Amino acid sequence: MPKMISKPLVLTYFYLFIYILLSSGVILYNKWVLSPKYFNFPLPITLTMIHMGFSGLVAFLLVRVFKVVAPVKMTFEIYATCVIPISAFFASSLWFGNTAYLHISVAFIQMLKALMPVATFIMAVLCGTDKPRCDVFSNMVLVSVGVVISSYGEIHFNVVGTVYQVTGIFAEALRLVLTQVLLQKKGLTLNPITSLYYIAPCSFVFLSVPWLLLEKSSMEVSQIQFNFWIFFSNALCALALNFSIFLVIGRTGAVTIRVAGVLKDWILIALSTVIFPESMITRLNIIGYAIALCGVVMYNYIKVKDVRASQLPSESIPERISKDWKLEKKSSDIFIPNSGSASDIDVDEETPLTQSTRLSHIGRSLVGNHGA
Repeated sequence: MPKMISKPLVLTYFYLFIYILLSSGVILYNKWVLSPKYFNFPLPITLTMIHMGFSGLVAFLLVRVFKVVAPVKMTFEIYATCVIPISAFFASSLWFGNTAYLHISVAFIQMLKALMPVATFIMAVLCGTDKPRCDVFSNMVLVSVGVVISSYGEIHFNVVGTVYQVTGIFAEALRLVLTQVLLQKKGLTLNPITSLYYIAPCSFVFLSVPWLLLEKSSMEVSQIQFNFWIFFSNALCALALNFSIFLVIGRTGAVTIRVAGVLKDWILIALSTVIFPESMITRLNIIGYAIALCGVVMYNYIKVKDVRASQLPSESIPERISKDWKLEKKSSDIFIPNSGSASDIDVDEETPLTQSTRLSHIGRSLVGNHGA
């Protein structure tokens, strides 16, 4: 008699499905809203500010009104030295990442995001949180070569869009490293709600500066259409993605979430070519991205091995890695942003910060711009 699949396992895969669906959906939705060929709202900073304002408002209601979670002990020193700089780089990563959608395709953006481990490793070494290693360096070279090949094969290559996206990736990498350095040293832990509560309003303020300089003059009613339900549903999807990441982190292991991230990237690339016909993929694109993914997979394996080795020194490496494939029944609500993975986000993904210590390298949690 075949063994029945347990209900918790079904629930876990359901959460993974929701995460992949929302992450891909948010990215495609943002592209559709921003693209002049579709909804035609070419104001990425404004869209990001809508996400931040909505997320901050929801977090305020949950923390202060409904008291779903209690706020952490936030002093002025911690806010000034930790929250403000982290919010500044987070706002920058969202700004640059969303602006890239105006110039390059979703598929090519996902390929460029393979550079995330490279950017994170470089920033970690520069900030002193990681040491140069030959095995990691060789993987970084492989990822970089793959991205260069993929870029060379891009039919609609755009220098401006590529620079925006790569700059956003490095800004996000620096944010992740600073989060690890600043918040962990202060002993501060934030769950998704408290992260939104503190980070979203501050990011909103930082985004208002480039908005005043670059987009305020363009916001004329006669030229820009504003549909409340479009923007409300868009911001709601971004918020839902943040909480889906929270649910996934609580029920899966590091290997599983990485596999889900890679699967999501391939699905997103395929979907984007269907939904946006102008987004064409060449053979060289695929070859380059496949090479980059090989480096990403090896990098993820090394990081998983390092994390498991530090946590369970009495077990063998194969036993530690295999445990990440099994369902973990513990659910944790404590998130400490750490280093990011090739798949993002994307917290760009678009909302701000929260990675689990147990699952460093998941990418961004507060997502609204380009997903996780």
